[in-house]
Amino acid sequence: LIEAAGVVDNLIKMCPNWTQNEIEDDPATVHSDQRQILPTSEAQVRPMTKLKPQEQQEVWQRAVEVAGGKVPTGRIVKDVVQKIMERTKVPNTYHLGEVCQILAKDNPELRGKGGCWAIVSAVNEFSCTVRMWDGEYTVGLQHLKSFNYLPAECQQMQVICDRLSRVYLSALEESVQRFLESLGKLNRAYLTAVEEKLLNVLESEYGGEITP
Repeated sequence: LIEAAGVVDNLIKMCPNWTQNEIEDDPATVHSDQRQILPTSEAQVRPMTKLKPQEQQEVWQRAVEVAGGKVPTGRIVKDVVQKIMERTKVPNTYHLGEVCQILAKDNPELRGKGGCWAIVSAVNEFSCTVRMWDGEYTVGLQHLKSFNYLPAECQQMQVICDRLSRVYLSALEESVQRFLESLGKLNRAYLTAVEEKLLNVLESEYGGEITP
């Protein structure tokens, strides 16, 4: 809420001093075209909290234009913010097969995935399609961090991912899923002896053992 209030204060600064003074003195004397359109809910402000003050003002002005001169919805603001961020992003330097860590941050679509490892399966302009033990996801560059593994380590993680995915597609028991989730958050490119034995048991139980 404090960050949101800071954004609103910054947007108010866009309003000419004479307009601010007249609004404070007598709001009824200010014409509609002189009034500044300001956010009316936190949802409209939240997407701008991570931007610089100048970018916040630029986003809000553009969002108001898109909304036809009215108060824009949170979705409109979010879309404009995304375009601003893409415009200032560095080129996508990830490559196929690279192992990355998921940084969920404030992205609700990545809830529960923070800290998980993933393998890049497609490189897009401002995002990557990554493969995890439970499926594929398209993730923005700001939500990825490379483990900087060696090629051999990346290959080993690919094998582990294949094995976990095979068990996941066959097993629905909660205890099995919990075990797979724990392996999905490894911060190393190998399985311990105990993890290897447990995974072998699950592979034997659910569709045949696969060994690296």
